[in-house]
Amino acid sequence: MTSTAATATAVKTGASKAAAVESATTVKTAAAKSAAEWTGARTDEAVSLIGDARGRIDALDDRIIGLVQERMAVSAVIQEARITSGGRRVNLAREMEVLGHYSDALGKPGTALAMTLLELCRGRV
Repeated sequence: MTSTAATATAVKTGASKAAAVESATTVKTAAAKSAAEWTGARTDEAVSLIGDARGRIDALDDRIIGLVQERMAVSAVIQEARITSGGRRVNLAREMEVLGHYSDALGKPGTALAMTLLELCRGRV
């Protein structure tokens, strides 16, 4: 409820102007407190900045998930072609290349990320 709506509600219900202002202040304080709790920020500027940045991160996460799903589909095509031609489902040399690529770009956490991606993409055929 906005502070204007809280004031209007208080006036309509016969509350005094002071009660209406108090009600509006309570609504603003609760909204500010929940925004601060949500972001961990202590200023309105930081709350706004964090909210905007989190929106960007959420959009990036959606794109990353889409790319992982696309990678899984491409990997399934590769595995099926390899198996159909009499080869193995997994090519360990290629997996080592992928691990090295992620490790070079992102360090040790990159290796863990690559392992997770490889696990997601294995055995879908």
